[in-house]
Amino acid sequence: MDTSIVEVINVTREVAWLPWAVQYFFLIGLSVGGVLLSLPGYAFAHEDWRKLGRIALLVALTCGLAAPVSLLSDLHQPGRFWHFYVVLRPTSWMWWGSIIIPFYVTGLLVYGWACFREELQEQGRVDSRLAALYRLAALGGGRDDRLIRYAGLVVLTGAALVALYTGTEVAVVRARPLWHTPFLPLQFLATALAGATGLVLLLNRLAADGDRDVERVANQLLAGALGAVMLFGGLWLALGLFDLERTHADALASVAGSEAWRVTAVWAVAATAVPFVIAVAKPVGTGLLTGLIAVHGAWMFRWTVFIGGQTVPKTGAGFYEYALPAGPDGLLGIVGTAGLWLFLLLAITAVLPTPRRAAPGLLYPIAAE
Repeated sequence: MDTSIVEVINVTREVAWLPWAVQYFFLIGLSVGGVLLSLPGYAFAHEDWRKLGRIALLVALTCGLAAPVSLLSDLHQPGRFWHFYVVLRPTSWMWWGSIIIPFYVTGLLVYGWACFREELQEQGRVDSRLAALYRLAALGGGRDDRLIRYAGLVVLTGAALVALYTGTEVAVVRARPLWHTPFLPLQFLATALAGATGLVLLLNRLAADGDRDVERVANQLLAGALGAVMLFGGLWLALGLFDLERTHADALASVAGSEAWRVTAVWAVAATAVPFVIAVAKPVGTGLLTGLIAVHGAWMFRWTVFIGGQTVPKTGAGFYEYALPAGPDGLLGIVGTAGLWLFLLLAITAVLPTPRRAAPGLLYPIAAE
């Protein structure tokens, strides 16, 4: 009887989505979270939320302007950007993203201008060489709550579309069980809100006056966001462990033999539970710590999803190895994006007047008599 040997060779593939993608999804998520946190103080005109909303709006603007740069860099060639607009692909979520992102960023800029218009107008009354420029930037008007509400509705629509497309364009990949889950868009949104709240806590300490009321409320919001993260994560895990849904069970099976993924799971629990406990037990005086952990957790979640997810082969045994390069496609790109965000923060805070310190119990400074 003839025998034959079939030799199967698995090809190791390089990651297609580079750290630029991690940076994009991280920054655009923080921007969306910042918009949501700013709405009570501005669009809904709750004065006691106004100061927290101002910091959240800085988060939304700086991250929202830096994110598209990372997205263009991840295309590997800037010329590919135009392909989205000359070739119609309505069945592609990435194509829809090319429409949604400009809409969102434009709405964000208009919303930011409407919210800061009052401050610009006040600065235009100050006797300085730049007073005329501030009056021009305010277009001769001050606070307009109706304009802020309309602009807030537009940017909220854009933020909802961004959250939908960024989560869905990954979750629709059937070939990767770790990605193909309806919980992924929800986790993107929950971790984005947690990361944005964490950045509000950091900026409150490092770029504002360290208001304790802002810190308390932000820590309470952070606890709520982290609670949602734990809820979605627990449901995803339960569906896989008890084999209630085949895709989730396959996702767990694909990483079951990996020590690195077990360590990642422990890290994920700790990075979520520790700041949650701290924020609940001591919401005042811990903002720097909980903020750092929250921002770190939001970034690492996306790193694990994108880079870690691509190390799990679609076929074959074992895992692909990935080493972070030092050049533009790796560490230098990450540092450069962080530098761009810092530049935008310094530029915006240099142009905008520094608000006066709020009275106790108020999250927004009292206007001068």
